[in-house]
Amino acid sequence: MAVRIRHAGRYREIAMALMRHGFGYMVEEMGLFHVLSLPVRWISREEPETVTLGERVRKVLEDLGPAFVKLGQLASTRSDLLPDPLIQELVKLQERVPPFSSESARQLIEQEWGVPIDEVLSSFEDKPLAAASIGQVHAGRLKTGEMVAIKVQRPGVARMIGRDLEILRDLISLAEKRWDWVKQYRVDQIVDEFARAMMAELDYSHEARNAEKVAAYLTDHEYIHIPSIYWEFTSSKVLTMEYADGITLSRYRELADKGHHLKTVAERLIEGMLQQIFIHGFFHADPHPGNLLVRADGKLVFLDFGLVGQLSEEMKDHLSGLIIALMRRNTDSMVRAISRMGLIPDDCDMDRLRADMDRLRGEYVDVPFSKVRIGKALSDLFAVAQRHQIMLPPDLTLLGKSLLTLEGVIEMLDPELSIIDMAEPFGRKLLKERYNSRRIGRKVLDGVSELAQSLLDLPGQARQLSAMISKGKLRVEISVPELQSLMHKLDRISNRLSFSIVLLAFSIIMVGLIIGSSLSHEPIMLWHFPVIELGFIVAILMVAWLLYSIFKSGRF
Repeated sequence: MAVRIRHAGRYREIAMALMRHGFGYMVEEMGLFHVLSLPVRWISREEPETVTLGERVRKVLEDLGPAFVKLGQLASTRSDLLPDPLIQELVKLQERVPPFSSESARQLIEQEWGVPIDEVLSSFEDKPLAAASIGQVHAGRLKTGEMVAIKVQRPGVARMIGRDLEILRDLISLAEKRWDWVKQYRVDQIVDEFARAMMAELDYSHEARNAEKVAAYLTDHEYIHIPSIYWEFTSSKVLTMEYADGITLSRYRELADKGHHLKTVAERLIEGMLQQIFIHGFFHADPHPGNLLVRADGKLVFLDFGLVGQLSEEMKDHLSGLIIALMRRNTDSMVRAISRMGLIPDDCDMDRLRADMDRLRGEYVDVPFSKVRIGKALSDLFAVAQRHQIMLPPDLTLLGKSLLTLEGVIEMLDPELSIIDMAEPFGRKLLKERYNSRRIGRKVLDGVSELAQSLLDLPGQARQLSAMISKGKLRVEISVPELQSLMHKLDRISNRLSFSIVLLAFSIIMVGLIIGSSLSHEPIMLWHFPVIELGFIVAILMVAWLLYSIFKSGRF
């Protein structure tokens, strides 16, 4: 509630944007009308028929500004979580923000550098080269003569994004109380994941480190260039790098007119990306045409390393196994690979999962290997995972999005070029590494070492368990399928056992009385009543009562 009071104005803006695009019912159900004192007549319970749900979601995000646009852009990478129509709309999100003033840019640069800008730069271009929601880029020249590109963070953007993330978490907590699917799909965890990615993107020093890391991995590729970082003029809010002059891949016709061979450019791009992904496991996650340019000398330049993906050795193994299974059209291997990669819920219907995998495999039966689009294939697999609520690592779905983007760029440059054909040598290298005797030996040794450590830990764990038991702190939960049916059967068994014991007791008593009467040749009397006859009547009544109660319960 304190968050809503502190940011009441922003809550009102969010509510208005939701209502404007047909989501007024959500505002009402989350109880925001009472908090914000909004007129009830503003509620729109009818969904607009002219646009799809995905379009309306996209327009809401665009209306709400940088934090929500960036959130939508990050969400567009999660094809394992969101349906394809919504992903297609989120991909269209554009950062329609005007540039901020050059005076503000100069002030922030001087604040971060700690010296007047004229002491470092001999020239500074007031008009930005590009503007985005988080920052903008200005060209300049150092006193030493080098041309640089200076990326400056938009004033107040970190505070604004922090505020919007705080509000978003509060809205999700409200939504969890009203809609089960919000908890089911773990929306709070997804937003936390996106929030971490956004906060990392706000730190320009993080982007600078990413650029240098990729540059180190691509040193052997003489036709690929990553701009150098000027660390003495770089901080969390200002990034100073080598100025890259060239033609972006979005202007591919101009590239051709300038004499650049488009097929060669495409091959260099594919080789550079595959090297990052399959060999080093650290890759540029947003290779759209605006982030790639070709210099006059023909070198391909990668720009903007704010969003990168990282694959562990284990994940690279799983990925290679998944691609091999897909190419071999082996459903069981595909299911095993997905199982190793993601977190399968306990209630997942494995038969249905295999059936979906079979259908997906069928789509590639008649497709030549060279015509398979690896990005599309991975996205289709992630869509199957999403249907079965299988949580996949974020970097893996980021890879799928990157490959899809890459395929779009390659299709624009040279439609005949096959990424999967160029990926084959990398795949062979991965397989060779995967089954390398030295690597297998190292994994076996690591496994033995881990097992030995677990055995050494057992005495301590046993003492801890014993202490918990002695203090009564051990909590045991037993879940038995069809527990009700089991209890019903146990009830029937116990009733039958009781009935048998009563009958046995009755028989023993009657036999004793009869034998006693026979030996004395006189009837046994109790207060002038014959004991045998009386006992027989009482026993009969007891048996009748027991039988009646058992039959009445229906559990005989």
